[in-house]
Amino acid sequence: MPSGDFEIIQTPLFGRKIKKYKKNEKKALDMEIRKLLENPELGQEKKGDLQGVRVYKYKVNRQEILLAYSVLENEILLITIGSHENYYRDLKAYRK
Repeated sequence: MPSGDFEIIQTPLFGRKIKKYKKNEKKALDMEIRKLLENPELGQEKKGDLQGVRVYKYKVNRQEILLAYSVLENEILLITIGSHENYYRDLKAYRK
């Protein structure tokens, strides 16, 4: 799918988290978001409480980063981002 098909939307939670990121981390994030625009199916689809959410994993400075997003009709909603510690707990709390 061409990247022009999707609009990127971010939740307030996502916005707060990326404000704390360093310049190189934001640059890596931008590259990964471009990959998601080309193929929104890259992330692993979650089940149960997190149905409808996909989690895409990538590494920055040997640190694994998880990016949660949902694919809507013509939008990719960036929900949250972070390391694995307490990630799914916080994601479930945000979804409620």
